[in-house]
Amino acid sequence: MNKRELVAHVADQAQITKKQAAQAVEAILAGIHKTIWTGDKVSLVGFGTFSVKERAARKGIVPGTGKRVDFPAKKVPHFKPGKGLKDNVL
Repeated sequence: MNKRELVAHVADQAQITKKQAAQAVEAILAGIHKTIWTGDKVSLVGFGTFSVKERAARKGIVPGTGKRVDFPAKKVPHFKPGKGLKDNVL
């Protein structure tokens, strides 16, 4: 399911227009983005938790050249599925 299909699904389930559903989906995504950008977590009980994790610095090899490269530490978005999602999907 892509974003357009999600908007159509929300519009159908909530019996609202696609424009209203698109605004709702955008608001939810923007809220999640803003919250994890500040370093906080977004927990949706039964679904999962969005957060930011620190990835440690590491050494790697470029496949094409075989050259060794140092990758710096960085922050990456992370999603941990909740029990309800794991029980019903995974």
